[in-house]
Amino acid sequence: MAGFLSPATRERIRAASDIVDVIGGYLPLKKNGANFTALCPFHKEKSPSFNVNPHKQIFHCFGCHKGGDVFTFVKDYENIGFMDAIRRLAERAKIPLEFDNAPGEQQSRHLKDQLLEIHDKIAQRWQNVLANEAAGQLARDYLAKRGVSEDAIKLFRIGAAPESWDDTVNWARSKNYDLAIVEQAGLIIRKEIEQTPGAAGEQNLQPAMVRHYDRFRGRLMFPICDEQGRVVGFSGRILTGDEKTAKYVNSPETPIFTKSKIFFGLDKSKRAILDADSAIICEGQLDLIACFTNGVQNIVAPQGTAFTEQHARIIKNYAKEVVLCFDSDNAGQNAIVRSLDHLLASGLAVRVAVVPAPHDPDSFVKQFGGEKFRELVKNAEGFFDYYLNRLCATNDIASDKGRLVVLKSMAEAVHKTGNSVLMDTYAQKTALRLGVLPESVRKEFQKNPLPQKMPRVNEEESFENVADIEIPRPSAHEFHLLKLLLLNEELTGFTALHLDLNWIQNSLAQQIISQRFAAQANETWQSIGAFLDDCESPEARNLITEAVAEERKIPNPELQLADLILKLRNQFLDRQITALTQKISQPQTDDVEKLSLLREQQKLKEQKRTPLAPL
Repeated sequence: MAGFLSPATRERIRAASDIVDVIGGYLPLKKNGANFTALCPFHKEKSPSFNVNPHKQIFHCFGCHKGGDVFTFVKDYENIGFMDAIRRLAERAKIPLEFDNAPGEQQSRHLKDQLLEIHDKIAQRWQNVLANEAAGQLARDYLAKRGVSEDAIKLFRIGAAPESWDDTVNWARSKNYDLAIVEQAGLIIRKEIEQTPGAAGEQNLQPAMVRHYDRFRGRLMFPICDEQGRVVGFSGRILTGDEKTAKYVNSPETPIFTKSKIFFGLDKSKRAILDADSAIICEGQLDLIACFTNGVQNIVAPQGTAFTEQHARIIKNYAKEVVLCFDSDNAGQNAIVRSLDHLLASGLAVRVAVVPAPHDPDSFVKQFGGEKFRELVKNAEGFFDYYLNRLCATNDIASDKGRLVVLKSMAEAVHKTGNSVLMDTYAQKTALRLGVLPESVRKEFQKNPLPQKMPRVNEEESFENVADIEIPRPSAHEFHLLKLLLLNEELTGFTALHLDLNWIQNSLAQQIISQRFAAQANETWQSIGAFLDDCESPEARNLITEAVAEERKIPNPELQLADLILKLRNQFLDRQITALTQKISQPQTDDVEKLSLLREQQKLKEQKRTPLAPL
């Protein structure tokens, strides 16, 4: 999102977004004393450790230690960017966002808002046609025949476009929408009709007449939503017509709809994908709806295009693995093979679930149920095992020609991974299937040049390993100091005067306390929520929310603070005294240096006996 959001606007959005109301819209919160609790949405647990503090407007999970403010929750739960989370909350609170935009940015944002409104309203119109009008009878019959439930129809906002050339045109006029904007939305098509010359053959100087007609006519309508659940396009399935009529008509690309960057159903399935760390990819809307409503919810479908590099990047945000489950016909199986390059480049693990012919996922789930489909997915084989089996099934491996095709195709595929272990593994497996020596296949595999652009698998894994390194926790004294300092704003001045940051061993605690001192000195302290926004690392935010999540009454905080500072100082001095003792005992330390170290040690011991100035 371009532009600059002022701190005042951000604080206004925060103030209008009560964290209990916002999180309560996602999770069932239960009152627990002054706070609220729930099962944590960020890790699996049986008893609730997720805590929401309405006074501090923060959340913290004592199980996985994740925490933050209302912006952090929406960002992490929805798996969106920080500015998208702010926009989502601003829209919820009906607060306009004012940005210092580049020229044309406001006009572009206004157009997108108009297009989103038109899409939402026409979706409502088509839903009503399906539910209540005679024009929707054919679609109602079709859905009943396909076994699509009323709940599924409502959840996916399925509708019906009447068999008319101007139903949407007339609807747009009745709503006072500019037809040029409705045309930009891809809902109607413009046609220019030339004027005919006069009877005497004189040239007609009038401009051509402009007519509009509906893009979607007599079709079952599936709204396509972005990750936020906003309708950005449509896919219309034909219900009548000859074989020359396209089975599906999709929205063209518009300022709010790019086919290569969107999945059908992701707005509803992303939570299940995050929980499973795996995404099932199917081909069609009805496949997805059947699986979703039968309990298999970590599933998406590319919309009106082949699987793209952008699709792979989007899925990588939610999962580490994809399971391809396309139709069992040749077109579906060929589409699986074409998806490999983008999936490998993204670092995703790839498996393939083959639905037995003549089924597709929709018919399979309806005949055998969701549990059987889950079992099919669970037993899905790795991509290269699937590919080797398919090559051997579609080529005559008893012939030289067939064996060469299998050998060449497998070599090209495994070389794309850039992984020597995989190449050796599948050289052996290919040799076994072809009945030849593994060494011969290895030599053939080695003839293929390595790909110029290596997949980022190893790089991604190395980053994941770094992220998994556990950051040391502060000591009990350091954590209690954080708690006192963040819960008692009036103690900050005394602490800044008497605490040397070198006394804090934990780097994260030291960073937070330093930042708190800076906010005090610069007079920029507003609230815990605003303070969290200024924290660069999620680890710092998690530690802060843990420290302030439970606001138990602390007796005599001033005395406790003075005692803690004294203990931290003395622990620091003890560490220095111990280091000097070790140095004195070293054989290479001469007498002159020993004497100097003993004097330094004595000074440190005297400092230990010096009390802190009173609070």
